[in-house]
Amino acid sequence: MSMRTRILALRYRYRLWWPVLAGFVFICGVVVAGVAGFMLVEGWAFVDSLYMVVITLSTVGFTEVHPLSSEGRLFTVGLILSGVGAFAYLVGSFTQLMVEGRLQLMLERRRMQKIINKQSGHFIVCGYGRIGSIVAKEIHREGYPVVVVEKDPTLIEELEASGMMSVAGDATSDEVLLSAGLEKASSLITALTSDAANVYVTLTARQLNPKLTIIARADSEAHIPRLERAGADRVVLPNLIGGRRMAQSVLRPTVTNLLEIAARSNLDLQMEELRIGPASVLNGKDLKSAGIRPRLNIIIMAIKKHTNEMIFNPGPDAVIESGDTLVTVGKPDHLQKLRDICDGRTAAVSV
Repeated sequence: MSMRTRILALRYRYRLWWPVLAGFVFICGVVVAGVAGFMLVEGWAFVDSLYMVVITLSTVGFTEVHPLSSEGRLFTVGLILSGVGAFAYLVGSFTQLMVEGRLQLMLERRRMQKIINKQSGHFIVCGYGRIGSIVAKEIHREGYPVVVVEKDPTLIEELEASGMMSVAGDATSDEVLLSAGLEKASSLITALTSDAANVYVTLTARQLNPKLTIIARADSEAHIPRLERAGADRVVLPNLIGGRRMAQSVLRPTVTNLLEIAARSNLDLQMEELRIGPASVLNGKDLKSAGIRPRLNIIIMAIKKHTNEMIFNPGPDAVIESGDTLVTVGKPDHLQKLRDICDGRTAAVSV
């Protein structure tokens, strides 16, 4: 990378601070040029020249170190004009940075808040750490609206750069959760590093929105009952899941690889869960008469009944009812057609 390219890259990265940095460099250049000028024109020592430059640029009104010649006086005039101009540029750049920076920040936050206020049925992720960032990115990658609540300014800048909606603040605050659209959200994932904070967020969110689906993170199994009593629909232990996944990768590598392949949306195979709506043509039909497998080439791995009963590997006589959830595997385009059928937007099962 050339020097010019590096300078341009630094200028783009620190574009807001660049005028201030340029003004500071300008002043340093004036000081260096002034010291060198007095040493060359008047023949003074370095300390005398530096002292003369400082009292000249600071306009303190002290007397001259030594009598000045005509050339020295002309040089001093140029030094004063350059110094005043440099200080004026630096002050103006700093003022502009403060005004425009704060104004731009206020406008950006206001614009983001307007976008969040229009959301409905979105996901809220509290905490953008190691776990929360993965959750938010996965939901965002799937195309669903997600609002991240984070108090770290560095992570907020990262969220803004990624294009995800975010709210800067403490997730344990009622006002912050409400500003994230809690009352109109469908689900909340609290992935804070402290279990106590996750309990508090869960309790607050459940009180503000009783219909909300809440998924909470925990670091210890002993904290699961507390989170469930606080209102969490499901408690996830990342360390436990990671350990089990590593063990399964050794004990059953083929099964683990199959699940990983099915979970990747960039491949032509996808796992999905589809809820049967009241207007769906599948309501009241068994799997054989529904014709999902022969017509759409989709495998029904399980059916979660509206009574929360789970039927694994359902047979052809298993009846599909409104409120049931189908756990399926198939191609993304075929799954989209089945989704339309489950929602009642399509009246026939056909490719």
